[in-house]
Amino acid sequence: MLTLHGFNVSNYFNMVKLAMLEKGLDFKVNIVHPSQDEAFLAISPRGKVPCLETEHGCFAETSVILEYLEETQGGKALLPKEPFERARVRALTKEIELYIELPARACYPQVFFGGKVDQAILDKARADLLAGVAALKRHGSFAPYVAGSEMTIADLMFLYSIDLAAVVARKLFDIDLLEDFPKATELLELLGQNPHVQQIEADKKAEMAAFLAAARAGK
Repeated sequence: MLTLHGFNVSNYFNMVKLAMLEKGLDFKVNIVHPSQDEAFLAISPRGKVPCLETEHGCFAETSVILEYLEETQGGKALLPKEPFERARVRALTKEIELYIELPARACYPQVFFGGKVDQAILDKARADLLAGVAALKRHGSFAPYVAGSEMTIADLMFLYSIDLAAVVARKLFDIDLLEDFPKATELLELLGQNPHVQQIEADKKAEMAAFLAAARAGK
C-alpha cells in the first residue's frame, strides 16, 4: 500500500492527497513535518514533504509524485492522453508553481508567521505575482478547469497556490489578485464543491491552530 508522508497544512501535501483521493487509491497517511532527523532524511533526502512511500522505496518532490501516480496507478486520469495536451497541462502546472506559488511563498514568513521579509524580496514577489496571474489568464482555458473540460494536475497546483497567493497580495500589497479574473473565482467555487476538496479543507482546519503556534514559536 502507498503511504503519503506529510501534514495537512502543507499545500504541496494536499495537492498529492487530492490526486490520490480523486484517483480512488488505497493509501495511508503518515503525519510528519519537514525534518532534518536522520530517520526522515533516509526517506526524503532534503527532509521535505510530501514524500511517497511505495513497495519499491520512497521519494519526494510533488511534481514527480504526481507523475508517478499517473504512470503507475489506475483511477481518474489527471493528465490528457494526447501528447501536446499533456505538455500544455504540465506547462500550466509549472507556470502556476514558478510564477505564483513560489513568489507568494517567499512572503510567507511575514504574512503568516510574524517574521520580516526584505523589501527587495517583497518588491520582486509583487511584480512576479502580477505577471504570473497575467500569464495564467492568457494561457489557461478555465472551461471550467484550468486546462479545459476536465480536472488535471494544473487544477491541483492552482487550487493550493492561488488561495495563499491571494492572501499574500491582499495583506502585503493591498491587491486583489482575482479582481479581474472571474473565471478563476468561478473555478475556485467549483472545486470547493468537490467532496474530496472539502475533506482536505476540514483536515487542514483541524491542524491549523497547532501548526501556526508551533511555527511562530520556532521563528
